[in-house]
Amino acid sequence: MKIGVVGLPGCGKSTVFGALTGMPVETGYAAGSGKANLGVVKVPDPRVDALARLYTPKKTTYAEVTFTDLANPGGAAGSADRGGLDRATLNAMRDVDALCQVLRGFPDAAGAAPDPLGEMAELETETILADLEIVEQRVARLRKDRSDPRELALQERIQAHLESEQPLRSMTLSEAEEKSITGYAFLTRKPLLLVLNVPEEGIGEAAPDDVQQAADERGLGLVVLSAQIEMDIAQMEAEDQNEFLESLGLEEPASHRFIRAAYGLLDLIAMLTAGPDECRAWAVRRDTPAPAAAGKIHSDIERGFIRAEVIRWDDLVAEGSEAKCRDAGKLRVEGKDYVVQDGDVVHFRFNV
Repeated sequence: MKIGVVGLPGCGKSTVFGALTGMPVETGYAAGSGKANLGVVKVPDPRVDALARLYTPKKTTYAEVTFTDLANPGGAAGSADRGGLDRATLNAMRDVDALCQVLRGFPDAAGAAPDPLGEMAELETETILADLEIVEQRVARLRKDRSDPRELALQERIQAHLESEQPLRSMTLSEAEEKSITGYAFLTRKPLLLVLNVPEEGIGEAAPDDVQQAADERGLGLVVLSAQIEMDIAQMEAEDQNEFLESLGLEEPASHRFIRAAYGLLDLIAMLTAGPDECRAWAVRRDTPAPAAAGKIHSDIERGFIRAEVIRWDDLVAEGSEAKCRDAGKLRVEGKDYVVQDGDVVHFRFNV
């Protein structure tokens, strides 16, 4: 899973990136250098830990989230040129699975009050216009060629929706229609998670009602954090980290809260595999059939799928072995129609 972190100048975007990844970052680096910071974070999962204690495997592998700190829309922090999203930023945004917009929840250097709703609306408008440009070009080509009336009708519906100033997240599409537009990587179709970056005194507080309402109305995730403090926490040793979190009244670091919200927004679950060689978590979409889930491991397993042997992770830990789960009737044999569930420990049988 790859998440692009974006935000208007001065919102603390790069500091949020540091808080999520634990990487030391230079404020304004991505915007100022034209390059993007990249950071990979392991998804904490106590179920993987429990399985690893049971099997003592050669390798323990957690699911991962890759964060990329994208350039600021409208130029570097402090720039007078706010001409909108440039091509490089647009292309980078299209290359991620989801977007995270950082909203300024503190006064800026000049003392101006935060305007998270305005920032939310500004980026929404920018991305709507970017998607509309692509659709207009495609519609013009389809009208000229007269080659695919069904695609033309779909693209005209998309164009009308964008022209009504609505992001494509709010547009209902069939599964076939969704699949047909995947290649366009529409920005307003991507899941969007908001991060409200508040001052230290705002730690532990809920988002303002108007910000929460705006996020809910748009179907967006929302996490509140104080980026500078959280970045300091993320760079601490585990023992010091836990002590400092407790002193602030926080139960877990920002990265854990963010990843949980991102999983919910992307509708992801964890499929588990376990054995003496490796215990591992695999991020899969909810409602994924067993063969497609097997394809996450290797395409050959999906093509040659025969059956899936499934045990609930807690049953496996409680019984202590697959053999005991089989004897207790807690190992199930499932076919191609089985939908993998969160926390399933799966062993796939397949033809080579």
